[in-house]
Amino acid sequence: MAKIQFKQLPLNSPSLFPQDIFEKIPINHPVRLINEVVDRLNIDHIIKQYKGGGTTSFHPRMMVKVLFYAYTTNVYSCRKIEKALQENIHFMWLSGNSTPDYRTINYFRGKRLKAHIQSLFADVVRLLHELKYLSLDVQYIDGTKIESAANRYTFVWKGSVGKNKAKLETKINSVLNEIESQIKQDQSELGRDETPKPINSTELKNKLATLNEQLKDSNKATKKQLKQLEEDHLTRLEKYENQLEILGERNSYSKTDQDAVFMRLKDDHMQNGQLKPAYNTQISTEDQFITHYSIHQTAGDTTTLETHLDGFEQQYGKQSKEVIADAGYGSEENYEMMEQRQIDAYVKYNYFHKEQKRPQKQNPFLVQNLYYNESENFFVCPMGQKLEHIGKGKRKSTNGFISQVDYYQARRCEGCPLRGMCHKSAGNKKIEINHKLNQYRAKAREMLTSERGLMHRSKRPIEVEAVFGQLKSNNKFSRFTLRKMDKVNLEFGLMSIGHNLRKLTQKVLGNHRFLIFCGHKDLLDLPIYQNQRNQSKFKYLEIYITPIHRAA
Repeated sequence: MAKIQFKQLPLNSPSLFPQDIFEKIPINHPVRLINEVVDRLNIDHIIKQYKGGGTTSFHPRMMVKVLFYAYTTNVYSCRKIEKALQENIHFMWLSGNSTPDYRTINYFRGKRLKAHIQSLFADVVRLLHELKYLSLDVQYIDGTKIESAANRYTFVWKGSVGKNKAKLETKINSVLNEIESQIKQDQSELGRDETPKPINSTELKNKLATLNEQLKDSNKATKKQLKQLEEDHLTRLEKYENQLEILGERNSYSKTDQDAVFMRLKDDHMQNGQLKPAYNTQISTEDQFITHYSIHQTAGDTTTLETHLDGFEQQYGKQSKEVIADAGYGSEENYEMMEQRQIDAYVKYNYFHKEQKRPQKQNPFLVQNLYYNESENFFVCPMGQKLEHIGKGKRKSTNGFISQVDYYQARRCEGCPLRGMCHKSAGNKKIEINHKLNQYRAKAREMLTSERGLMHRSKRPIEVEAVFGQLKSNNKFSRFTLRKMDKVNLEFGLMSIGHNLRKLTQKVLGNHRFLIFCGHKDLLDLPIYQNQRNQSKFKYLEIYITPIHRAA
C-alpha cells in the first residue's frame, strides 16, 4: 500500500522573509477600483469640519473609502465594519491597516458625512459621465416605499388626534363654565354659550393662573376641578398640539421615528400588505446607474416629481431632455411643469393601456368617445342629444395646484331607450371634462406610441424596476436601519453609491479597462497593445483610455 502524503502547512514552517498578505488581492479586484474612485473625489468640504488641536483623527478619505466599500459589499453595520477592518484583507488594505472602532465609524457616518452625502453621490455620477457611461440627458423615474426602522405599532393619526382634541376642548370649556358659575353663584347672570370654543394650551394656562388667584379660599370641589385641569387636561392638550405640529400636512407618523409616514407596503408574494411606517424613495436611472435620488413623506408618486427634478437640476446644473415614468406621475400638474421646462415627457396616465383595448375604443357611451363640437362647446350622446355647457369648477391637488373643469349636461334623458347603458343617475346625464388635461394626454399618447416612445416604454421596466430589485432582493435592503429624514437620506445615498460602484466594476472588469482605470498606464507600452485595433477583445480599449486619462 502506497504511503499517503499531505501537503505541508505553510504557516507551520518558518520563512526567512515575511509574506505580504496584500499581494493576495488580485490586481483587478473591485477594492482597487473603489480606492481609485475615492482618490479622485474632492472631499475638502468634509475636511473643513475638522478643528485643530487635540488628538489625531483618522483621515476622512480613508473613512469614505471604507464606507463605500462596505456598502458595495452589503456590509451596513458599523460593528461588522469594525470586525472586517481587523479580519478582511480587502478592508485592511483599503484602510492602510487602520482600525477605527464602531463608535468612530458611526460618528463619522452620522455626523461628518451626513450633510455631504448628496455631493459625494453627485461627484461619483459626474465621474461616470466623464467616462461616457452616462449622458444625463434621460431619466427613467420611479419610486418605491421602504420601511422605516421605527416601531410598527407606535402610530399617531391626524384624524384621531383632531377628534380627541375637540372632545378635550369641550370638556375643558364645560369645567371652566362650571367654575365660573360657582364664582358668580347665578347661572342666569353668566350668559354662557353652550357651543364649545377652541382653546389652546397657552390660553388655558393664563385662564388657570387667573382662576387660582381668584379661588384661593374656594371649596374642595372647585380646587379638585382646578387640579384636574392643570395635571390632566392641560397636559393632554399640550400633547395633542405637539402631535398636530409634528404632523403638519401629513396624516400620520410613528412615535419612534417622527419623520416616517404610515404607508401600505406589499409584503408577501400575493401582494397583500399592511400599513407600516415608511418613506417614499424616488430614483432616476440611466443604463441601470442611479443618477439621482430623493426621499419623500407622501405615499403617492404624483406629488414628488417636481421636487425630484429640482434636486437633479441643482446637483448637475442642467435638466434632462427626456423623462420616462409610469402612470403614477401622469397628472395635469406634472405635464404642465415638464412642458414649461421643455422636457420631452414620455409619461403615462391612468387608463393609458386600458383605452388601447377594443372594448374601450368601441364603447360609444364613454366620455372620451363622445363627439365634441369645439367651436360651439357641446358634446353629443349616442342618441344624438346635445350635452350643453352648464358651468365651470375647480379642483385642488395635494400640492395646491388648481385645475379648471367644465360641466356638461343633457336636457332630457327620460324615455331614452339607451339610458340603461348610458348612465345610472336619477336625473339627466352629466359629465365633467378637464380640457387642458385631455390635451396633455393626447400629446402624451402621441409621444408614447411613437417609435422612440415604444423604445423608452420597453426599457423602463428593465431600468428602474431592475435597480429596485437589486437593492431590495439581492442586497437585502428592504428596511432602513437609521431613523429621521437626514439619516435616511444618508443611508440611501450610501446604498446608491454602492450600487453604482458595483455596476462600474461590472463594466470595467474583463477587457483590461480595469487596469487602465486604476492607473496602470504602462500597459500601453506592451507589444500586445500595439495592434489593439485589430484585436476584437480589445475593441473597447481606445474608447476608455482618453477620458480616463483626462479625468486622472
